[in-house]
Amino acid sequence: MAPPKPGIVPLRPLMFGEIMDGSFQVIRRNAKAMLGASLLAQSLAAILTAVLTAATATSMVSVEAWASSTSDADLAALGLGFAAAVLLVAVLTLFIASVLQGAMVVPVARSILNRPTSFKQMWSLARPRVGALVRLAALLMAATLLAMLVPAALAVALTATMQGMGILLLIPLFLGFVALYVWIYVKLMVAPAAVVIEELGARAGLRRSWELTRANWWRILGITLVVGIMVAIVSQIVMIPVGLLPPLVASFLSPHGGNGQDMAIAVAIGIVTAILGALAGALGYAFQTSVMALIYMDLRMRKDGLDISLLRQMETGADPDGVPGRGHVTGRPGWNPHGWNPGPGPAAGAWPDGR
Repeated sequence: MAPPKPGIVPLRPLMFGEIMDGSFQVIRRNAKAMLGASLLAQSLAAILTAVLTAATATSMVSVEAWASSTSDADLAALGLGFAAAVLLVAVLTLFIASVLQGAMVVPVARSILNRPTSFKQMWSLARPRVGALVRLAALLMAATLLAMLVPAALAVALTATMQGMGILLLIPLFLGFVALYVWIYVKLMVAPAAVVIEELGARAGLRRSWELTRANWWRILGITLVVGIMVAIVSQIVMIPVGLLPPLVASFLSPHGGNGQDMAIAVAIGIVTAILGALAGALGYAFQTSVMALIYMDLRMRKDGLDISLLRQMETGADPDGVPGRGHVTGRPGWNPHGWNPGPGPAAGAWPDGR
């Protein structure tokens, strides 16, 4: 008999096509929760882009006149302040996106048992894990900054000491750092899902992700690359008409317009571009988050026998307003469905060799 499929995917280890199809179904069945959270994650960057575009277009002449009569120290201070503001917005965007990415795992897990999730319910179920998600985002950001600073410092040191030979050595070192970054990224990719579903802390979530992805690294990398390419292609297709707008608008609406009309058109096109970019980014973000969550559920089915627990939960109808997989500790030593602890051993219901 085929395994049951109460929701978006069958209750067994998943294939690539099932992960793709399940991700689309999650977005369709929980559009308010998934797209609403994605728009929140993308809105801050979109607003910043629109404001910068409008400010640049409307004040370029006055800025040039002001800069011509300003000292270099004032210009440097202005540049540093602008860079600090952009960095602050980027950090806030990353933290918000990390929290919302963890929250969006909830509709995916509930959709496996065909349980719809509203935006309010998603946030209610994910709210207790916000602190752990923020700490996880802080750890990942610190690791990312370290991964950027170490190669930069090494490049400066090699260039200063070895000059031409140091520049030649930078190429293999750069490729090595990129490969190391990708390897670690894949190993830690399902940490937000582990933090939310298994109610783990930030560091425990990282360790859990490292454990779950063991022996599945190449498979996860392949899925991630395919999804990233798909999202990039769709985003470029959506933005192609926007790139054709400036010459068309300038030709047909204001062929003899002055600087004022050109400036207004540039502002309007910048705002439209930011809005369309946010919409395309929200759809891609929702799809990528759904794929990440289904990869996590698939890994737990392979290693922990989570599909058996979900099947029992579906048959009994237990915890209809909760998160499927939360509270099930099938992958931990000593767990037993009968409630007694026989000591360390293989997880009940786990697939052989984690496959």
